[in-house]
Amino acid sequence: MKSPGKSLKEALLCAQSEDRLTVGVYESAKIMTEDPDSVSFCVLAMDEEFECDIALQIHFTLIQSFCFDNDISIVRVSDMQRLAEIVGDKAEQLEDAHCVLITNPADGSWEDPALEKLHLFCEESRRLNDWVPEISLPER
Repeated sequence: MKSPGKSLKEALLCAQSEDRLTVGVYESAKIMTEDPDSVSFCVLAMDEEFECDIALQIHFTLIQSFCFDNDISIVRVSDMQRLAEIVGDKAEQLEDAHCVLITNPADGSWEDPALEKLHLFCEESRRLNDWVPEISLPER
């Protein structure tokens, strides 16, 4: 895969334009609990706060386990600020962009080539025992 970061950005922007993004750890956990089959992809963003926040680390572990148990592709990004710039259009979203979910469309007839590339990237990473691969987001 040439650029998983570029594919991730495209998939996020596409999902955002179709109102299929959930931003925030607690909001994401709520969606995963209520309707796990609606979740297509998960992005976990780490930053300096992650290193010091035990509760956030526990949430990440639980989200990762949930994704593994429900066959949801999952990746990490190390630049939460850049992720927030891509997905955030509200001030409160920028504060908690540690977890972003892409959900499936209601009609089920949608296919996103960028998201499909990401699923293949995750599948290949799992074959190499990299269960939560890290992706670098492209600059502006």
